[in-house]
Amino acid sequence: MKQLSVLASLAAFTAACWPVPAHPDAAPVKVVFGSLSFEPCTLAQEAMAMTVAARCATLRVPEDRSQPGGRQLEIPIAWVPSSAKRAAPDPVFMLAGGPGQSALDAFPAVAPAFRDVLRQRDVILVDQRGTGRASTLACPRTLEDERWQSTEVVDPEIARAMTRACLAEIKGADPRLYTTNDYVADLEAARAALGVAQVNLVGVSYGTRVALEYLRRHPAQIRTVVLDSVVPPTLILGAEHARNLDAAIDRQFALCAADKVCHERFGSPREKLDALLARLRAQPVEVSYLDPLTNERRTDTLTAESVSTVVRLHAYAPQQFAMVPMLLASAVEGRYEVMMSQARMIEEMLGDMISVGLQLSVSCAEDAPWLRADPADNHTLLGTSFVDFVRAQCEIWPRGNVPKDFHEPVKASNPVLLLSGEFDPVTPQRYGDEVARTLPNSRHLVLRGQGHSVMQIGCTPRLVSDFIEHADAKGLDASCLDQLTYVPPFTGPHGWEP
Repeated sequence: MKQLSVLASLAAFTAACWPVPAHPDAAPVKVVFGSLSFEPCTLAQEAMAMTVAARCATLRVPEDRSQPGGRQLEIPIAWVPSSAKRAAPDPVFMLAGGPGQSALDAFPAVAPAFRDVLRQRDVILVDQRGTGRASTLACPRTLEDERWQSTEVVDPEIARAMTRACLAEIKGADPRLYTTNDYVADLEAARAALGVAQVNLVGVSYGTRVALEYLRRHPAQIRTVVLDSVVPPTLILGAEHARNLDAAIDRQFALCAADKVCHERFGSPREKLDALLARLRAQPVEVSYLDPLTNERRTDTLTAESVSTVVRLHAYAPQQFAMVPMLLASAVEGRYEVMMSQARMIEEMLGDMISVGLQLSVSCAEDAPWLRADPADNHTLLGTSFVDFVRAQCEIWPRGNVPKDFHEPVKASNPVLLLSGEFDPVTPQRYGDEVARTLPNSRHLVLRGQGHSVMQIGCTPRLVSDFIEHADAKGLDASCLDQLTYVPPFTGPHGWEP
């Protein structure tokens, strides 16, 4: 995967909600929720088979709330109805990650985590302005330009040139007005338009930053909060990515060292990773392989950055990382096809998930002013490349404003359930511990052997549903999580030893 994948190759934007009439000749059946009129629609994500039946509407909001009569935005909203005969009056708002991910696009992949919630409550999805179908910050021509896709060097000037080109494509929108707080204002407008007194928030990854900021600004309108893979308000996003990633990788590599067969067959995965990266930095390799999405034969260049991306993205899910020691051993022996195939799959699938313009609007306002490269990160897998690239882009991208207390801890008495994965490479357990300290009515659950975004794991969907139902984190019986075990490392192409 090319280096620009850090922020730039995440390019394609898909419409995840479209009207689906019950019959070709019949008009869509409209249903009113509050002051909004919803029509039947299907939620889907490109390259995924899962779909979710829903109802869709749009919410009209001013782009600049200081000028309510100015440019207006149409914010997509999806309503996933509860299976209950009479849903509870306080729906659940699901807040997606990123920054830059569409809630409507993201929901089909995480829908199983809401199966118990939907027995009692509706789930509402409000796209963040600048994402998904409402992406007013898209710059597709820039992101498809081979000049950016072909580079392998983190060159700040390349980052600046790409950002200038992207900005030139954006017509009408003011990128300064697409921050987390602008999204929080849209969420509050959606709550008011739906006519509900309170909502329950479920935030995942960056969505936890949104949830905490919503809780800070509107505590009376929040009944419960679930924070999955917690981003503390005090954190400057990106500042600790490199060290968090290396710590998670080493802990997962230790599972291979502790497994007799894995250790005998593959040796030290860390040593093999270091050797492979050194080899590819000296001389990238042309690899002929089958494209995992089209099954067509193609040839691409495997680089050190490609391997780093595969290891980094697989670290998010231990179920995928289990194959990494085997992948590294094969590549070190000169069998590069599977590693190249994995790199290709990640590049293609991530390209459909993130709005780069929205990501820059959030990062450049909320993180970049305080982001500094740490020389101690030079010898990590990620190094300082992420920090260097973001800082260069944010020299060009217009910067919005954030409230003075934005990076202060959130203090609130609302019931809050925090979830973390033991091996999370981006939002480790200590982040959840930090946030919980200023939330006296909270509880932090850490899932053994799990990575990033853990709501779907084991009995967690039921625990989340029970918490939202009773609004009592401390009284929650979470003993079922004790059944979680570590994912064994692959010892061959068919998985782990029986």
